[in-house]
Amino acid sequence: MAGHEGPPDGTPERAPGGGDDEYRSIVFDEAFVKAARLEEYSARERVGDHTPAVRSRRPQRPGASRQALVLVLLIALAFGTAIYMGVRHPYRQPGVPAAAPLRSTVVPLTPEGPVPGGAPGELIAGSPAGDFGTGAAGIELPDPAATRNFTEEQVVQALTASKDYLVTSAVDVHTLTGGNVRDIRVQLDPQQHGQFDQSLARPADDGRHAATGWMVRFDPEHVRLADESVRVDGAVTFAEVGEQELEVSADHVFVYVLRPAKASVGTPGKAEASLFTVRRQVRLRFDHDDLRDRQLELAETALTAGPLACTADAAGYLRPLLAGERDPQKTPHGTNPFATPGQLSGSLCGVLDTGQATQAS
Repeated sequence: MAGHEGPPDGTPERAPGGGDDEYRSIVFDEAFVKAARLEEYSARERVGDHTPAVRSRRPQRPGASRQALVLVLLIALAFGTAIYMGVRHPYRQPGVPAAAPLRSTVVPLTPEGPVPGGAPGELIAGSPAGDFGTGAAGIELPDPAATRNFTEEQVVQALTASKDYLVTSAVDVHTLTGGNVRDIRVQLDPQQHGQFDQSLARPADDGRHAATGWMVRFDPEHVRLADESVRVDGAVTFAEVGEQELEVSADHVFVYVLRPAKASVGTPGKAEASLFTVRRQVRLRFDHDDLRDRQLELAETALTAGPLACTADAAGYLRPLLAGERDPQKTPHGTNPFATPGQLSGSLCGVLDTGQATQAS
């Protein structure tokens, strides 16, 4: 027994010191096998017509790279969406009221006789509008001051946005002639876009969907501006309403100089111009989200305008009585106090006196 250092046939191959020790550094793990470019045919496959003993395998790396790329893109998309939603913040903060629908009233003012006509300069000089400001310069803003829940800078933002809206909706030439509606829409809180779009597509004198509740605009088939300089006089105030909203109120008189869009047959030269006066009262609301997104909520508008016929449909466009014309009805409608709000707004009419004052009927 002495002197035997191992089994009779020598050390087994897989035992330490065996003949295969020099190959032990090569480890054929699963990853190595999957990465191999050659693959041996199975015994069943070798029985067939395959002469070569091995076949090439598709490299696995490109597929893995594509999967990794898709995963990276998905992560980047999710991250970008999170950032975008955080910046836009489409959901209102708790406690902030949603934008209420606009409430509007349009009251026509009828002349007691024929509408006076003349040259634009003479008409302006002979009316109270001779002392008014012109265009945007006629809309003056009050001195800003911080309120309890809004800083002075936020008040300045609200006042500036309000003036921009007033100019766009009642002074801009393209708006007055019935063409510019996009510039008004982009200023509104998106929650009011549906009501705004419906008011333009299907205007109705129901206190909610009159296009002239959102803007001053004339029927381009009926009139045109004889003077693009709109005379303006009025005041703007602001106050905090509740803890979350700042309200800006504007009360202005706008005076426009108009002519017929087409001269009537037998009218020599240019038709005489005439004045059209609009008293417009507007209430605008701003919460912190509106100020951040540079938008506003139009809460209420009240428009009294003339000369108009009491029977004129002023929901879509204003169709003024021009120089020499008179209201065929001559006297305003009676007002029925038992009428519904929608019927009441459609039956209101006033008398326009020669001093440009309004007198409710």
